[in-house]
Amino acid sequence: MGPIYVQRVYDHHPARGAAFLVDRMWPRGVAKQDLRCDGWLRDVAPSTELRRWFGHRPERFAEFARRYRAELDARPEAVRPLREAAARGPVTLLYSARDTEHNQAVVLRDYLLEDRS
Repeated sequence: MGPIYVQRVYDHHPARGAAFLVDRMWPRGVAKQDLRCDGWLRDVAPSTELRRWFGHRPERFAEFARRYRAELDARPEAVRPLREAAARGPVTLLYSARDTEHNQAVVLRDYLLEDRS
């Protein structure tokens, strides 16, 4: 498996390897033609209910990560494109949250790096 990076869509740095947007909603203020990505994987994002519950509150992050991992376990088909891309080389997970440490892309990266195949 290649390295997996996380990057804010607003940072405007070139993504390393295959790049996938992992937000359920398209990032505000970003035109679709301006975001270089290989796919928008809405189904790998946390459910709307979980996202709303979390509300980007750092004190809820540990519980958010636990619940999000359970959602990912229940949707292996949603994760498959990322696993396949990572088997071929580097992957960048693109997200729009302001917090670079407490977001779904961080949880998803760690989830993918674990041996769950």
